[in-house]
Amino acid sequence: MRIENSTEKDISEIFRLYKLATEFQKEKFPENQWPEFDQTLIEYEIAGNRQFKLMIDDEIACVWAITYSDPEIWKDDDGVSALYIHRIATNPNFRGNNYVKIIVDWAKAFAQDKKYIRMDTCGENKKLIQHYKNGGFDFLGIKKLGSVSNLPSHYQNADVCYFEIKL
Repeated sequence: MRIENSTEKDISEIFRLYKLATEFQKEKFPENQWPEFDQTLIEYEIAGNRQFKLMIDDEIACVWAITYSDPEIWKDDDGVSALYIHRIATNPNFRGNNYVKIIVDWAKAFAQDKKYIRMDTCGENKKLIQHYKNGGFDFLGIKKLGSVSNLPSHYQNADVCYFEIKL
């Protein structure tokens, strides 16, 4: 098992995993699922070394992205104190292995100069909230976002769950 930066060669697999994750969301949580993401966003993250993959043997088991600033969601974001994790999507062949804990351990080492690791999710999905708590996050509560201009459509006027790990 190893964690690596995603490359342009991974884009089709990243989108396949996003599609499968969205289908899973529709089945399990019909009130809220991901929109179709713009390929230029993924290309931008890959170029900036902010899109990652967990490899098992030669297969992508899980992907996620990071950012260093997220002010539309996290109003107290100062642009330097936190590492934000987004869009964790697990290959269905590897579901049930709690990769959140592995991502958290990786993020703690990766974000050595940060004060927080943060994550959010839309909707009040009690199982997902517990899953992230089991992965080491503190659940900070739910807040309603208003109109947001620089975020994907599923954030518009959404109830957002906030998660944080203090480092």
